[in-house]
Amino acid sequence: MQRFARRLGVALIVVALLSGAATPPESGPLTVEIENLRSDKGMIRLCLTADEAHFPNCDRDPRAVTRSVPAGQRVILFPGLAPGDYALSVIHDENGNNRLDTFAGIPREGFGFSRNPAIRFGPPRFSAVRFEVGPKTPVQDVRMRYIF
Repeated sequence: MQRFARRLGVALIVVALLSGAATPPESGPLTVEIENLRSDKGMIRLCLTADEAHFPNCDRDPRAVTRSVPAGQRVILFPGLAPGDYALSVIHDENGNNRLDTFAGIPREGFGFSRNPAIRFGPPRFSAVRFEVGPKTPVQDVRMRYIF
C-alpha cells in the first residue's frame, strides 16, 4: 500500500508540474515615481492594495503593501507582487507624524494616487486609480497635489 501511495504522490506532482499549477504566474516589479513633491522634508507614505474596501486607507488590510521612505527618495520599488489589479495612494507626511494632517477634512499635506485621477470632493474611487500588475507592469507616475 505504501508503494501505491508513493507512486500516486509522484504522479500527482508530475501532473501538477506539467499543467503549470505548481508555478504561479510571475509579475514584474512595480516602479512608482513621485512627481511635484513640494520639499524633501518628512516622509513619503505609500499604500498599495488590491481590495476596494480598504482604499485609500489600507490600515486594516492584511494583504496591503506599504512603504515609508524619506521624501528625498522619488523612486520606490514593489518587487514580488502577485498579478492582479491594484490601487495606490500616497501622502507626503512633511511633519513625520505618520498620518495625513487635515483641516476641516481638507488635506494640509500632499497626496496623490495611481493614474492621477481628477480630484473633486474626497478621494477618488478605486476604479479611477486601478491598474494591472503583470509581466510588463508600467511605471506608475504619481503627481503630488497640495491644497494649502
